[in-house]
Amino acid sequence: MTTEQRRSLQAFQDYIRKTLDPTYILSYMAPWFREEEVQYIQAEKNNKGPMEAATLFLKFLLELQEEGWFRGFLDALDHAGYSGLYEAIESWDFKKIEKLEEYRLLLKRLQPEFKTRIIPTDIISDLSECLINQECEEILQICSTKGMMAGAEKLVECLLRSDKENWPKTLKLALEKERNKFSELWIVEKGIKDVETEDLEDKMETSDIQIFYQEDPECQNLSENSCPPSEVCDTNLCSPFKSRNYQLELALPAMKGKNTIICAPTGCGKTFVSLLICEHHLKKFPQGQKGKVVFFANQIPVYEQQKSVFSKYFERHGYRVTGISGATAENVPVEQIVENNDIIILTPQILVNNLKKGTIPSLSIFTLMIFDECHNTSKQHPYNMIMFNYLDQKLGGSSGPLPQVIGLTASVGVGDAKNTDEALDYICKLCASLDASVIATVKHNLEELEQVVYKPQKFFRKVESRISDTFKYIIAQLMRDTESLAKRICKDLENLSQIQNREFGTQKYEQWIVTVQKACMVFQMPDKDEESRICKALFLYTSHLRKYNDALIINEHARMKDALDYLKDFFSNVRAAGFDEIEQDLTQRFEEKLQELESVSRDPSNENPKLEDLCFILQEEYHLNPETITILFVKTRALVDALKNWIEGNPKLSFLKPGILTGRGKTNQNTGMTLPAQKCILDAFKANGNHNILIATSVADEGIDIAQCNLVILYEYVGNVIKMIQTRGRGRARGSKCFLLTSNAGVIEKEQINMYKEKMMNDSILRLQTWDEAVFREKILHIQTHEKFIRDSQEKPKPVPDKENKKLLCRKCKALACYTADIRVIEECHYTVLGDAFKECFVSRPHPKPNKFSSFEKRAKIFCARQNCSHDWGIHVKYKTFEIPVIKIESFVVEDIATGVQTLYSKWKDFHFEKIPFDPAEMSK
Repeated sequence: MTTEQRRSLQAFQDYIRKTLDPTYILSYMAPWFREEEVQYIQAEKNNKGPMEAATLFLKFLLELQEEGWFRGFLDALDHAGYSGLYEAIESWDFKKIEKLEEYRLLLKRLQPEFKTRIIPTDIISDLSECLINQECEEILQICSTKGMMAGAEKLVECLLRSDKENWPKTLKLALEKERNKFSELWIVEKGIKDVETEDLEDKMETSDIQIFYQEDPECQNLSENSCPPSEVCDTNLCSPFKSRNYQLELALPAMKGKNTIICAPTGCGKTFVSLLICEHHLKKFPQGQKGKVVFFANQIPVYEQQKSVFSKYFERHGYRVTGISGATAENVPVEQIVENNDIIILTPQILVNNLKKGTIPSLSIFTLMIFDECHNTSKQHPYNMIMFNYLDQKLGGSSGPLPQVIGLTASVGVGDAKNTDEALDYICKLCASLDASVIATVKHNLEELEQVVYKPQKFFRKVESRISDTFKYIIAQLMRDTESLAKRICKDLENLSQIQNREFGTQKYEQWIVTVQKACMVFQMPDKDEESRICKALFLYTSHLRKYNDALIINEHARMKDALDYLKDFFSNVRAAGFDEIEQDLTQRFEEKLQELESVSRDPSNENPKLEDLCFILQEEYHLNPETITILFVKTRALVDALKNWIEGNPKLSFLKPGILTGRGKTNQNTGMTLPAQKCILDAFKANGNHNILIATSVADEGIDIAQCNLVILYEYVGNVIKMIQTRGRGRARGSKCFLLTSNAGVIEKEQINMYKEKMMNDSILRLQTWDEAVFREKILHIQTHEKFIRDSQEKPKPVPDKENKKLLCRKCKALACYTADIRVIEECHYTVLGDAFKECFVSRPHPKPNKFSSFEKRAKIFCARQNCSHDWGIHVKYKTFEIPVIKIESFVVEDIATGVQTLYSKWKDFHFEKIPFDPAEMSK
């Protein structure tokens, strides 16, 4: 080993200490370490932790004089699975590991929330490539012996040491796959891999997290269709599906080439209608021409389902069908996939990103676009971003042809409309957004539609709550005490002062908790250790407040016993995990009240009168019809479990066989169902053998088909008009009933408003359908022109470049690197520095992955030359005939020479200095 290598190992030892657990490689280092040294390192880990053990390991390592120990160390890292650390040390390039620091800091802040929301056994297989094999085994062992919360704590510890550059994104994908709500807090910037400077890549921009309504796909109805639609489609394809007359009615305007919104009830087979339209569209092109269809699905489960349906329907006839989602987009050349296929199923953000990048030059490449759940085409939803592009092309006089547009929905909605005129305007704006000249509904074949989709009778039942509630009083006091502790630890966080506006045991209080936790993520203090301590404490306090809030919701709608059991389980898990001082204090406060809570929950006078009313309805309906099949909708997953326990323990309801169906997302460690588990429950429910009542959360939002039933009970459950139409659509059996059961008169009033809005929507659609089509098109064009004017006028003016000379300092050590006057711009996006002075400021090392791209040949990495810094500044390239550095702004601090004010920029486009183009003539001077 050379002196330089030993010095480099010392220079980068902080990275190694944070990453390496030396006990995992000790067996491979046996030829160089004495037995007592191995024991010292093992003891140091047991007593003080892996970082201290790594410090001792490095001390022993750097004292070695034997030949070959450095190569042996690298081989040990490779054998143990430390591929990231191996690569970093071999090339002396720790950029990838350094970039993980921001995610480590974020995970440290979120640790209290992580361990209460994550089930490690559900995601460990997806994360296995980001962890050492031994770590995976230890995590599973802890889950088995100490519980999931302790296992989650161990998983955090391992992720904080992971040397795999993709672990933040892999964690994000694993959370999204499991539909875990923690993914909303775990924010990972999406980018293109294997590009060294920010300016050599076109990063994908992601929009803010938004929640959109989603209708379920109708597989059941699709599978019931079984012969070709040749009489309308003018095709000789032998399709296995049979179209109904009302489906042909819905498809007809689109088959005539008109941009159409198809609005029809849940369960009627709109997916099949889209197949009819797509088939007709593809067959209409003359020989030598081809159509290209893109179908947009908002959510991954729907995307997967539609991809499967379209593939089965079209591929055996020679059409090429494929799909691209966020999980696969980075690994495939999108433009080639689009070019080489006839039908492409996409999550819409994929197209938004590629239109921005220019890899898909315009929408003219498509001949038909189908938007599932098209009512979401508003504001900044990806659907609307796509249609902005379409409308800019239409209104800008582009010569390129525009694709036909089809929208599918169960309800176009009316927004905040108070009357039919306002509802009409709202629907016209949706039509303008989708450039639709027709809204297709079933008018001539209603009788047939009503044979397929039955509309249940609706009943409202106002029930009573407990007159007094000692349980709530005790828990509320514990919550007030916890809030006081949170306020005391940090008076600077503005959101903590808003507590008084939140009522315990409500969804608003849950929203306040989310707001505080998000504020914690960006909270900053000069003292980073104090900042970390405060943020971790606030996450602990708010996580406990969330559990108390959940318990109050359970208590309000179910039994006190169920609410108390929920809290006891939580505190049992807390004890089994890390159990730091704050957790010990909060647990003690709860346990001081436990005996009183136990006594209150056992008191028969505290039974919930809501449950008595629910019991009466169930007894009555099953007495009238013993073959009744029920779906009982509730707001939370904790309530699902509580009501199942109540039914199973109630002798009056022994005739019921309850099943549960919750979403795939997880909000804590005891909830969330996998897709196979959901399908198993649904199959049993459809067979009407194992279950005759299904207790469910809002699974209509998750693309799941639910069998026909004749009784729907909404237990304190209400949404908006779109949600009401979807939920009511579950009562598909003839003679079905729908009960809304609530103690809140406001809930009944809200549902009545939804019914009124549904009538407004239907009346408005009927009015629009009577308009002359030319008049309607003129109205739509007027709205489009006005909206485009507003969009264009809101565009930010280009900033005026600052011509004053500025310093660029190394972001890590603050050494002077160069002046902006010496920076030149190559091909509008790459930045180099002229002059010999800059060459003295950096050192270069061979690039671990040299390659060529465009006019550049990537040859080396450049680093700050200051001793003990070695901060990554960018790359050294051959550009045409010139050997030049290419720097990245995120590696520097910009200092104003006159004022000394320092500013950080993450992208060159945000730094508005005078940008001088690269001139080869300057290089010869």
